[in-house]
Amino acid sequence: MTPPTVRSPAVGFIFVTLVLAVVGLGLLIPVLPKLVVEMNGGDLTDGSHVYGLIVSIYAFMQFVGSPFLGALSDRFGRRKIILIATAGSAIDYVIMALAPTLTWLFLARTIAGFTAGIHTTANAYIADVTPPEKRAGAFGLLGGAFGIGFVIGPVLGGLLGEIDLRLPFWVAAAVSGANWLFGYFVLPESLAPENRRAFSWQRANPLGALLALRRFPAVLSLAESFFMLMFAQNMLFSTWALYTDHRYGWTPFWIGLSLMTSGVLSAIVQALLVRRLVPRLGEARAVILGMGIFLCNMIGYGLATQGWMIFVLLVVGALSGITGPALQSYITKHVPANEQGAAQGVFGGLTSLAGIVAPFVATWSFGWAIRPENTYQVPGIAFFEGALLIGVALLLAVRTFRRHATV
Repeated sequence: MTPPTVRSPAVGFIFVTLVLAVVGLGLLIPVLPKLVVEMNGGDLTDGSHVYGLIVSIYAFMQFVGSPFLGALSDRFGRRKIILIATAGSAIDYVIMALAPTLTWLFLARTIAGFTAGIHTTANAYIADVTPPEKRAGAFGLLGGAFGIGFVIGPVLGGLLGEIDLRLPFWVAAAVSGANWLFGYFVLPESLAPENRRAFSWQRANPLGALLALRRFPAVLSLAESFFMLMFAQNMLFSTWALYTDHRYGWTPFWIGLSLMTSGVLSAIVQALLVRRLVPRLGEARAVILGMGIFLCNMIGYGLATQGWMIFVLLVVGALSGITGPALQSYITKHVPANEQGAAQGVFGGLTSLAGIVAPFVATWSFGWAIRPENTYQVPGIAFFEGALLIGVALLLAVRTFRRHATV
């Protein structure tokens, strides 16, 4: 059966696709660390290290795959890459649901990482169908899709995980299957034939794609800041479930509830406030403000002595959600239409590169900081390390915006 292709591309189509993708991912967050620790014999210190390695292998494969899929999307269109990505996710979730050993979890994450091109391809899709002056609002809407996905996914994953730790993986596989069907039968192509370009292996490998940005100095300069920011964000995500379980005794339900709260707040900020705040502040000032708020919140997470304080910090820190859409909008304005996929692939690759090292550093720091033999334990050490990196990212961003006279 041939899928319909006469629909006009629109932000709404990719919004639905991304919501479904994030729901599938969010289902696993409250339960995957516990499953890894359980399969590793129940030792939290050593189990956190293994979990960090599993997260890192996913990020490494995403680092390799993102520029490749981005270059392919510039040649063959966004829709085909989204279908490949959603199929890879579905296969990953089924393998994890059935995995008898940690080796199978590593295999599943390897497959999923290489095919995890949906997020960078979604950004390129938005650049295809949205005029430059409206892109910040459109990227904010995509942020809202992340928020909605994290409203549904983590809390549902937490509830299902209370029944069986593997049940969320089956539900995630079903969601990814539904997403593939939506993409095949409903999602239209966004990249016009005249804006496509030949595939190049130079642009399809991570280093070559990054070097290709030398033609766009403003974008290349922001790559350093973006990498630091993503490093800190990955440190936060990779230790969230471990940290809140250890420090506050949170069950999968409470971990999921905290992520749901974050998702609701993120959806409000990204879908409603970004399109109003970013045009008024300007993209550069919005990036700087968002980074500053994120820095303060990371310190707060590390210092919070009671679980209820985390929820207060989530409310206060929600405004940091303006950072991503503002930065994405800035980048798209400095890259031609026929190179949006490759450019987004580069920044997706940088996110993955940060994700290779950050979970390893964060989980090993966490494991070291909570050892029983330590005289003084610092369970929030990964958040303090992340705050330091955000501070560096902030300074680099200010330097870049001043150099290119955007502030």
